[in-house]
Amino acid sequence: MRLEGKVALITGGGGGIGRQTALAFAAEGARIVATDVNSEGGEETVSLVKEAGGEAIYRDADVSKAGDCEAMVQAAEDEFGRLDILFNNAGIMHPEDGDAVATEEEIWDLTMNINLKGVFFGCKYGIPAILRAGGGSVINTASFVAVLGAATPQLAYTASKGGVLAMTRELAVIHAREGVRVNALCPGPLKTKMLMDFLDTEEKKQRRLVHVPMGRFGEATEMAQAALYLASEDSSYVTGTTFMVDGGITSAYVTPE
Repeated sequence: MRLEGKVALITGGGGGIGRQTALAFAAEGARIVATDVNSEGGEETVSLVKEAGGEAIYRDADVSKAGDCEAMVQAAEDEFGRLDILFNNAGIMHPEDGDAVATEEEIWDLTMNINLKGVFFGCKYGIPAILRAGGGSVINTASFVAVLGAATPQLAYTASKGGVLAMTRELAVIHAREGVRVNALCPGPLKTKMLMDFLDTEEKKQRRLVHVPMGRFGEATEMAQAALYLASEDSSYVTGTTFMVDGGITSAYVTPE
C-alpha cells in the first residue's frame, strides 16, 4: 500500500474532496486526522473510514484560527505519534463573492482568512511536525481559477487561490532540501456541494461547462486520486507544482509564455 505507516491530516474533511481523500488515503494504509467546522460531517467521514477498515479521528478546527490549527497538528502527533501528510483542503466559496464593485469587505476578509490564511496556519504548524517525522508531503488546494480567472465573478475566491499558488511555490523552494514536498492541487469545476451551491442556476452551470473540453464537471473522487499521487512516493520528484486536474479547461485557454 502506498501510504503504509503514514499519518495524514486533512482539513475540510467533512465532505467533498476532503472526505473522498480521507477514504482514498486510508485505503492505501494511512491513518487519518479529519478536521472541519462541520462536526457532523467530519464524524461521518471518520465512521466511513472505520467501516472500510481504516483508522481515523475527527477534530473540530476553524483553519482561520491559529490555535485551532496548532491543536489539530498536535492531535495528530498525540494520537498517532507523527504527521507525514498535510492536505490543506478547507475552503469556502461565498455566494456574495462577486466582482470588485459588488463584493463587500467582510466577504473578502472571510474568504482570505479561510482560504489563504488557513493554508498559512496549516503550514506554520504542520511543516514542523512533518520535519519531526523525517519529511513528507504538503498538498494545498488551489483552483484552476487562480490561473485562468472565473467566468462567473468570484474575486475574493480567485485571489485567495492565487495566493495559495504563490505560497506553495515559495514553501516548496524553502523546504525542498529538508525532505518536504509542497504542491498545489488545482481542481477544475467540480460536481461538489460547494460549487453547485454557488452555481445555483442552470445558466451559471452552463457558463462553466461550455469552457471544459471534457464537457462535464469533475468528481471529488478524481481529486482524491490526484491528492493520493501527490501524497505518495509516486511523486517523489515532484514539488512546487501547479497540478491541474481540470478536464482540460486551462489547456484550452492558457497559452504558454
